[in-house]
Amino acid sequence: MLYLRDLWRRHRRKVLVTAGVLGSGYLLYKLYDAHKRRLIDLERQLANERENDEFIKAQMQLHFENIQRIADTTTLPHAMPYLSCRIAEDLNLSHLMERLVKGKDQPNSLSSSEKLELWDRLKILSFTRMVVSIWAVTILSLYIRVQVNILGRHLYIDTARGLGSSYLLEEADLIDRDDQQKFLASADFLANHGLPKLISSMQTAATEVLKAKQLRDFFNTAILHETIMQILDMFLSMGSPHHWVDCLMPEDPRLNKLAKTSSDETNPPEFTKFDQLMVETREVLSSAEFSNVVELSLKAVAKALVEKGFQSGGGNLTNGMPLARLLPRIAQVCPTLVEEPSKNQFIQIIQSVPEVGLFFTLLYSNMSAS
Repeated sequence: MLYLRDLWRRHRRKVLVTAGVLGSGYLLYKLYDAHKRRLIDLERQLANERENDEFIKAQMQLHFENIQRIADTTTLPHAMPYLSCRIAEDLNLSHLMERLVKGKDQPNSLSSSEKLELWDRLKILSFTRMVVSIWAVTILSLYIRVQVNILGRHLYIDTARGLGSSYLLEEADLIDRDDQQKFLASADFLANHGLPKLISSMQTAATEVLKAKQLRDFFNTAILHETIMQILDMFLSMGSPHHWVDCLMPEDPRLNKLAKTSSDETNPPEFTKFDQLMVETREVLSSAEFSNVVELSLKAVAKALVEKGFQSGGGNLTNGMPLARLLPRIAQVCPTLVEEPSKNQFIQIIQSVPEVGLFFTLLYSNMSAS
């Protein structure tokens, strides 16, 4: 015992220091081990989150691509033929052509003033039909793509909230189907209701631009392109900003709701999901970004029409021709502008504009989740 006491007295400091070092080392090891475990857990959590984010991104990309295909293969093919028929009916040039042919075959059937009047009407209506067709194919293809992206984004968000990402989003039906169909059917508003106003405004613009153009004036590709763009620019600048939106879709549903609310405070009207979709669509169409997309698309279609649409039959427009000879060529190419999407090169041209693709990608990804 005395030996142990003596040994402790002589080596106490060393023992305490050694014990302290060993204890500190063990504590540091435990702290390091716990920290290492936390790092491993954090890395595993981050890896799972990255994997989940990649899955969601891939799912959204697939959904986005499906939405674009719906616009190209379903909605647009339904709306375009009907619009084409309405333009052909409301801007039928055959009666003017027949009277001019009759006047040529029977010189005494028309006076000189009547011939000039017919030619002037043919000039105005030919250009009116051409620019109406350019505007219609451009704006309708863009409008339908706005619709399906807004609707698709809502369907995706609502489904993800309700079911979680592990379910197939295509199988969900959280938005009332009647509202969906009603919303997509509004693509026919232009053909059913907006076309007369569009034609009237476009004819006013064409009359103003063409008033100094004579039948003997020489037209080549550059002059024709310039004339088309002048008419379109004048049309877009007429009236209030974005006045053309009223040709494309019904008036803002909030205005009707407010009017009904003020007249019947006891039973305020319900603001439906359809109303919300229409309001969002109008806001997109009235944005500066969409106006820029419309302008670029119109330029692309007009350029393609002049460069490709007038290269066959009746002489080459590159070398130029009198306006009187150009008018029948315009009547020939107008139907190609609004033919069915599977054959319509101009719809493909619109979709190939880089800014158009970027606009709809941002529209889909940045849509409000409310």
